[in-house]
Amino acid sequence: MKKTLLAAALTVGFFGVAQAETSVTLYGIVDVGVGYQKVSGSSSRVGGRAGNNLDSKRIGLVQDFQNGNRWGLKGSEDLGDGLRAVFVLESGFTISDGQQAQGGRLFGRQATLGLAGDSWGQLDFGRQTNITSKYFVAIDPFGAAFNQANVGAAFTAANTVRYDNMVMYQSPNFSGFQFGAGYSFNADGKEQWDKDVTIGGTKYNNKDLNKRAVTTGLRYANGPVNVALTYEQMKAGNPADNVTLKSWNLGGAYDFEVVKVSLAFGQTRNGLFGAQTFGDVSGVPQTFVGQRGLKVNSYLVGATAPIGNGKLMASWHMADPRSAPDAAPGNFEYDKQQGYSLGYIHNLSKRTTVYAIGSYVKHVHFLPDAKATLFAVGLRHAF
Repeated sequence: MKKTLLAAALTVGFFGVAQAETSVTLYGIVDVGVGYQKVSGSSSRVGGRAGNNLDSKRIGLVQDFQNGNRWGLKGSEDLGDGLRAVFVLESGFTISDGQQAQGGRLFGRQATLGLAGDSWGQLDFGRQTNITSKYFVAIDPFGAAFNQANVGAAFTAANTVRYDNMVMYQSPNFSGFQFGAGYSFNADGKEQWDKDVTIGGTKYNNKDLNKRAVTTGLRYANGPVNVALTYEQMKAGNPADNVTLKSWNLGGAYDFEVVKVSLAFGQTRNGLFGAQTFGDVSGVPQTFVGQRGLKVNSYLVGATAPIGNGKLMASWHMADPRSAPDAAPGNFEYDKQQGYSLGYIHNLSKRTTVYAIGSYVKHVHFLPDAKATLFAVGLRHAF
């Protein structure tokens, strides 16, 4: 009995020492609701003839609206002289069926290990979101969330884009200014080895399959002002295409207390970084697929207003295709995709909220007669 008590006491003592040096936090978000989604139109229109029918609708559970469902572990260890070892392991899941999200990755939302210092900033290694997604979440009235209402529907580089195999540096905050830059050796999947391979009868070096990416940006966030300028570049597609996606984005928000106003403009060339999903639309441009010649101008106008124990959100976003891909048929129509959204979040407590959202998008994926409608109410809890 005495040995058991002594062992228990020693265990508690050692645990206390470990806790003093290292902190580990278990956290997560659970988000679910009920909604109505409808997509109508056709997937193409060439020479005035309608293509595949897109008509589909669904009433049932919705999820990942206010925030993506997740659980994670994050921690830090004090190494002395203001230096810390830091890590984040974050897993996404679908609450409707309990499956893993992000393509089945165990820690698909984030998996990083790095070093942080109060005076010089933070350096992280692993899978993580790009700079544009990090900086524009505070500018978008819908917080880069709420499905088709989020800024990523028009600004694809801000659509919570994650890069694998990335090294990222983020500076400390200097009177509101912060700088970030990252490089991915392969943004999607394992980094390929340097060896010769043959694809479609043509010989390439295997490392040419790597989707190498650069992400960088500068922001100023101080008081009511929040402004960000970002740039993204990625080598996408197969070696034969040799397509490089590029995107620059400028956005800002000013909080007048009674209302917070948001504005943004950007341009993306040669493809889309993170294509938005609209209902059951298939056969549309996917993430990280280059489309040489495609040029899209993006716009956002939004507002957020505090109402009672919550906030009202409204936005208009547009993706304007200024030029079609080189491979597109000469008579293929590309129309401006425009979205109109209105939502409300009510805080039941510091950790639990309820929300309602209504959104309408016309010319989905630039298709002339395609449109998407969404209504949902939901509940979100953070732990």
